[in-house]
Amino acid sequence: MRPTGRLHVGHLVGALGNWVPLQERYDCFYFVADWHALTSDFADTSQVTSYTYDNVADWIGAGLDPEKSTFFVQSLVPEHAELYLLLSMVVPVPWLERVPTYREQQENLKDKDLSSIGFLGYPLLQTADVAIYDARFVPVGEDQVAHLELAREVVRRFNNFFGDVLVEPQPLLTTFARLPGLDGDKKMSKSVGNTIHLSDTPDEVKKKVMSMYTDPKRVRADIPGTVEGNPVFVYHDAFNPDTLEVENLKARYRAGKVGDVEVKTKLANALNARLDPIRERRTALLANPGRLREILFDGSARARRVAAETLARVREAMKISYR
Repeated sequence: MRPTGRLHVGHLVGALGNWVPLQERYDCFYFVADWHALTSDFADTSQVTSYTYDNVADWIGAGLDPEKSTFFVQSLVPEHAELYLLLSMVVPVPWLERVPTYREQQENLKDKDLSSIGFLGYPLLQTADVAIYDARFVPVGEDQVAHLELAREVVRRFNNFFGDVLVEPQPLLTTFARLPGLDGDKKMSKSVGNTIHLSDTPDEVKKKVMSMYTDPKRVRADIPGTVEGNPVFVYHDAFNPDTLEVENLKARYRAGKVGDVEVKTKLANALNARLDPIRERRTALLANPGRLREILFDGSARARRVAAETLARVREAMKISYR
């Protein structure tokens, strides 16, 4: 994850909720992508490190365990940058220009200068992030599939030149669709501010839920409402474990027999019940910053040992291993 702001419930269902069970089945590497944050936010880097620690506190709060997985910071493993450079020698520029999000982000982030080589090359850096650990699988959302396909093509091209050196990664798609924003926008986004943060207090969560966009045609509680695509019910499906309550609310909503206040109040209660243990664990961690620093530095050292082995193999294959 890029440390560009506080994590929100979209990260919980779209990434963290998928990452946690993976650590029971795989040897997992989870990292803070601080170099990737610089590709769009290089003009103000004042909060990168603070967001890094805050984000990792949320990871652990959500259930990730640094004893089971490797947590590290991208810039503390400089081998990523060397492999990125070596891969760039064989990858055509048009391959990078055709990545869908390259043009999309230039359109969506017009207030930022995205004309840099770093921004053009970030999908290739992502390839290095993956390939340097011989990753067989990468947990991704649908919007990242194109990046992973590029990574697979880059690995194949590199191996065609230098032999069977790097592993071609496969996607592990997340299990829940993207959460809409509180304003009804298609995506919950830190940059837009339509989010519920994992660190929000119970009162803040309730206030945000009560302001959520819902069926605009339903001006009174006795008017039948639309459930499909309604953000409030999308969130109920994601966070309310009481499926009987959710189905009852949906039936009554469709029949015009329940008001938005009741539906939203029950959603706020379900959300806070889900977030309470996360908030408790993150608060304890942030009260002990030395422990967070230890986790990231120990994990980064472990990651660097693995990365160095891969890079030695790459240098040998490219005939630039000097003795």
